Parts: sequence; structure tokens; C-alpha cells
Amino acid sequence: MTLVRSTPALRKLLTPRLNKYIRHSPTPKQAAFLVLDQIEAMYGGAAGGGKSDALLMAALQYVDVPGYAALLLRRTYADLKLPEALMDRAAQWLAGLDAKWVSNATQWRFPSGATLTFGYLDAPRSEERYQSSAYQFIGLDELTQFTERQYRYMFSRLRRIEGMAVPLRMRSATNPGGVGHEWVKARFVNPGAPDRPFIRALLIDNPYLDQREYEESLALLTPTQRAWYRYGDWDAIPEGAIAQREWFPIVERAPLVARRARFWDFASTRATARGDPDWTVGTRISEADGIYYVEHVLRGRWGPGEVENIVKQTAAADPSGTAIGLEQEGGSAGVLFTQSLIRALAGYYVRAFPAVGDKVTRTMPFIGQAQNGYVRLVRGSWNETWLDEITMVPNYGHDDQWDSAGGAFAMLFRGLREARSHDG
Repeated sequence: MTLVRSTPALRKLLTPRLNKYIRHSPTPKQAAFLVLDQIEAMYGGAAGGGKSDALLMAALQYVDVPGYAALLLRRTYADLKLPEALMDRAAQWLAGLDAKWVSNATQWRFPSGATLTFGYLDAPRSEERYQSSAYQFIGLDELTQFTERQYRYMFSRLRRIEGMAVPLRMRSATNPGGVGHEWVKARFVNPGAPDRPFIRALLIDNPYLDQREYEESLALLTPTQRAWYRYGDWDAIPEGAIAQREWFPIVERAPLVARRARFWDFASTRATARGDPDWTVGTRISEADGIYYVEHVLRGRWGPGEVENIVKQTAAADPSGTAIGLEQEGGSAGVLFTQSLIRALAGYYVRAFPAVGDKVTRTMPFIGQAQNGYVRLVRGSWNETWLDEITMVPNYGHDDQWDSAGGAFAMLFRGLREARSHDG
């Protein structure tokens, strides 16, 4: 500390750039995060360490510079709107100042002409909605909720005009856990890299929080959750995790001659700002010489009219002879919807399968084949999202890809078993 006081240049180097829009003094850990000059860095670890504030502070550091543009991302729009989440926090900080909120753009605009925009990446390839945009700062809150592909893509949106005195920064904040736990851990935490610093902050590092009260809340969590959120332990293993990534080696292609089936799970509604609904998923698996190849996964949130068109288009694009399975929900509406699809798919081999039992149990035979080395993934843009979900069930909020894969496998296995019985 004496050295810092006696050396003005060093003191300046270790003092973060602040302005009137940053409404409270950063903690020492937040200050360390704000002075980093590497293009990417991550903050957080345990809950209550002040990670959302750190991310918002970083985004606001240069809003006095003309032309500066910052983007803050969450996984869904609903996440952005939560009390004390990024948009709510920004509104508290900027209320009464000279920044203007533009609701139809979910954006704050500053007298300098700088902007702070809020966005979300709620579906595969949704990051491409930003492909014509340019930012000097991009921040992802709760990074483990994103896929690695989404994160890497956003680097293409970091750019500035010649001579602009603003650094290019990709910043993130998160706790352990979530579907992206493993890739985030590998990139930032273990073993760690000087060009990708990780500022680990715990509850004790945040004097603005009622620490004793929050400690009582954290004590009610499961042992693994407490390890993640209280201690920022990235090595804690989720309770009940079933599948492992190494069970699904990636290959370039599947054999041309194979039995194929695509199974559709229709447990979805159109995405809205009110929450995080399930997905419609169609998984195509092939089998050749006792090896099962997950060849293609199509996943989206479509309305009923769109679903019929998607299923028909996919059937036409799939290899000839691909059997089609449809999960039939209970009740008359589910039966009518399935029968309508079967009529629309005239000319294809189609079967409807009532949803019986829980999804985890239904898919376990497929997971058993993977564990014993009889499953491969064919390389595709969907691989990372698929692996994230498959390896987090039943601890993840969505299991639609899990169920769709189990359905396609069951069709192939049932067909193989029936063929063998007939031959006998």
C-alpha cells in the first residue's frame, strides 16, 4: 500500500475509471476487475460476491465517450427483467440522471451519444441476431447459462472505429453450475490463463450485502449447491447427474447404409417474455453394426401451425426411409394434434407413441448404450447445446432433447428386436 501511495503512476494504473453513472464505490475485487486490460475476463464464483454490479460498472465505464456502445446479455428476456437483475439495477442507478431510457430498443442513451443495450440469447443461433451490430463492450451475466458457441460468436461483434480511445472488452460474471459449467471452468478456472483472468469473489468480499442473512439462506441449499454458491467450488459434482460427455465421441459422418429414425418431442409453446418454456425437438439417430449415431437435432420454439410445416420440411430433407416417431400427449387435444400430423406426413412411415412414464427412465436404455461405447455424435452446430442438456439431466430445467433422443433410440431398438424375433 505504501508503494501505491508513493508512486502516482502505479496508483493511477490500479485505480479504475469511474464516472457519475457508477453509483457506488467498487469493492476491492470489483476494482481489480475494472482495471483489467485483457480483451476477456470473468468475475464471480460464489453467490453474493457482487458480480452483477461488477458487470454493470464495467459496461458504464466509458459511456461519456462519443460513439461508445455496450451490450449486456442474459439467457432470456425474463432473466433481464427480474428484480435486482441487470435492467432493474441499471434503472435504479440511472434514474434522475441525464441518461434516457428507450424502451423499444431496451437501451439507455447518454448525452455523449453512447448507448447501453440489454439483450438475450434464448435459442441456438440466436446470437446471429447481432450480426450487423458493433460494440466495444459485451458482458454476459450468468455465463454458465450460455453455450460456448454463443460466447465465442460474440467476439465477432467487438470492434471500434480507428482512433476511438476505448478498449475492446468481453466480460462475464457467473457462479458454478448450469449447462455451461464445464466449458466455462475449462476456459477461465482450470488451469487459468493470464490472457483470460478470473476474479474470484465470495460473499465476504461484498460489504453492501447483509451477509449474515444471506448465509442463512445459503445454508438451506443442497450440499452441491452450497459448494457452488457459498464457496464458489467449481469441482463440486451435481447430485444425480447421469451422463458424461466422454460417452459421446464426435465423428464426421455416419454410415450411408443404416436404419434411421427421427423422433419428435412436442413439449413446447412459443417463447414469450414471461418465462423459459420448453422446446419442440426432433432427433434423428441411425444404427449400423450395433453403433448408434445421433446424426441431427432440430430444436425450436414454434407455434402449432409452424410445427406442422417444420416436421414436413424435415421429413422431406431426411434420408429416404427415415422412420418418423411422434410423441402423443394425453388428452383429446394431443390425439387430434398427432393425427393431424400423421395425415400431413402421408407417404412416410409414421408412428405415434403415447408418453408413458417419466422422461429420465424412458431414455436410460439409450444412455446405457452410450456408457458402454455404442453411441456417436455426428459433428454439427447443435453438438454443444445437446451435450450441455444431456449431461445435466435431471438437474437442468429442460429435458426435451433428452426425451427426443430416447424416443429415436427406442424406435430403432424396438425395430431391431422385432426383426430378430421374426428371423428366429
